[in-house]
Amino acid sequence: MSDLGDFTEYDGEPGDAPDDATAASGTDGSADQRASTPDSESTDAASRDDDFEPYDADPVGTDSGIGVLSAAEGLRIHEDAQETRLRAYVTAGNRADVRIGTYLIAPYPDGESLFARVAGVEYAQEYRADDATEIHARRAMRSAGIDEADFKLMASLEPVAVLYEDGDDLRRRMTDRVPKPETVVRHADDTEEITTGLKIPDSGVFLGHLAVGGEKVRTVAEPPTIAYRLRDDYERGDPLVFRHTLVAGGTGSGKTHAAKNALRQFLAEDRRYPVEAGGDREVRPAVVQFDPQDEYAQMHDDGDYGEEFARRIERDGVAHGGHDDTLAFVPKIQGASYDASHHRAEQVEFTIPFSMVRDNPWLIAGSGLNDNQYNALAYELLPRFGDEYGTGATYDQFTTFLDDPALREELDESGRVHEATFDAVARRVRGFGHVFDQDAKPITERIHEFVRPGGLTCVPTYHVTDTRATETVVLALASLLVDEKLSNDPTYDRIKDTPLVVGMDEAHNFLTDAESVQARKVIGKFTDAAKQGRKERLGLFLITQDPQDIAEPVFKQINTTVVLNLGDEDAISAVNIPSELESKVPYMEQGQMVVYSPDNSEPVELIGLEHCLTRHGRDS
Repeated sequence: MSDLGDFTEYDGEPGDAPDDATAASGTDGSADQRASTPDSESTDAASRDDDFEPYDADPVGTDSGIGVLSAAEGLRIHEDAQETRLRAYVTAGNRADVRIGTYLIAPYPDGESLFARVAGVEYAQEYRADDATEIHARRAMRSAGIDEADFKLMASLEPVAVLYEDGDDLRRRMTDRVPKPETVVRHADDTEEITTGLKIPDSGVFLGHLAVGGEKVRTVAEPPTIAYRLRDDYERGDPLVFRHTLVAGGTGSGKTHAAKNALRQFLAEDRRYPVEAGGDREVRPAVVQFDPQDEYAQMHDDGDYGEEFARRIERDGVAHGGHDDTLAFVPKIQGASYDASHHRAEQVEFTIPFSMVRDNPWLIAGSGLNDNQYNALAYELLPRFGDEYGTGATYDQFTTFLDDPALREELDESGRVHEATFDAVARRVRGFGHVFDQDAKPITERIHEFVRPGGLTCVPTYHVTDTRATETVVLALASLLVDEKLSNDPTYDRIKDTPLVVGMDEAHNFLTDAESVQARKVIGKFTDAAKQGRKERLGLFLITQDPQDIAEPVFKQINTTVVLNLGDEDAISAVNIPSELESKVPYMEQGQMVVYSPDNSEPVELIGLEHCLTRHGRDS
């Protein structure tokens, strides 16, 4: 085995390889060894290019940019993104400032500019020398590291838009031309350039600050950060709140924190929407939040942050602080006791009247009824019961009604309901005695309290340990809101005439795509709500850690997807975001998020606010 020597006296400079290393190469001093060193390469180059005149590479003045577009492998803009080829040479002093996602500007000669993002970075060989050799490895190991001057850093760019001036405005269009070779490329550091290039509205619902690689994008403006907002006006169609939002994130990702901060913006004093399309009367939206973990009633109370943070977010136009008009609408469930020690919101107790089942039989169908049994319940038994007992009849009266053997025999003999079907229905609709018609005011008599312009209504169900009871409460109230919103002849004008955001935490528990009659009815109802919400001023705000379990018909209507850290591959795949965002998701820290909202902006990475804008956490 040959010995390379100890390199003690080697100073790491090109051309100064020690004699013992040369000897260890097994050659005699040798052409091959000389060809692998910069000195020998320069000698060879000189012999090949006798007419090449040396030039002074020392810079004159100050560099303006981070590098230049390189045509060494061609420059191409193509309709097929896979065929586009844009590469920039990054000068040595700028290498540390370039990472995947960095936004760049490359000007055209006529004053227009290409707005692009870095899609890839790589080191390439600067010289012909082969660095995969023992001598090069030992040089690197004995010195402070590699000599980057031996390599070049190339950045692959993804074109986003062409920016151009239209009078006093900066506008964008699709990328339709290629910049010239050796065009100087610079960081996008102007707020207007970035917001125009990414199509970010300058007003709307605040979600966070634009980021790249977990760090906020900085500009030369004051403030230097860029606020990301969801469009909230009718200039380009309906506000995005009525085109529905999904917030997805795993445990500990900060999704509830982020959801609270977004919902707080919907409750801002100046946020209003027309009662009717094209109408002059504008009304503040109501927010109804279904809250299985009992976290959202805390939005009544102030958050734990200082004056400096408050001043900073006020500068960005962010609504903050506890929302006084917050009510905890607590379902009265027999045997369940509600503890409100973690918030100061007023509590309003209510019950679900059995009369609501008449229009929504699936509320008591559960997963056990098949189509035939459901039809017997919906079109025979409940109408017959209503005719005999009246519209105010109770659940207990209904079970007594089903206990009548004469009724069972009559329906069987008439061929309307087979006795086996009757028995199956009678068994499976029982077990709701602790849910319906409890000792509290029915929700149907509390509509003006339940839906309030500018008000937040939270429906906690954490104290309800029975899953079936929880589902019944949530789906009964949600159906009431949806039915009234979509009705041409509503019973409650308050619901119909108030812009409404329906928030649902742990949405996967209620909107799952199952084969049961109940699941199909629920999904059908919420799909209709999502489709018609735009014109009826109804927005769904769904929060989940299991987006893969939300039924596809509902999912397809979601326009804005906010994704925090998700560790599950199926969950990441289900959110259906562009691949460049998808790859970030498993590595995001708490509060980091990606947003895919095609009708609002290009796909972006954000950092949410470090503080919750209202109270958050049982110990705060």
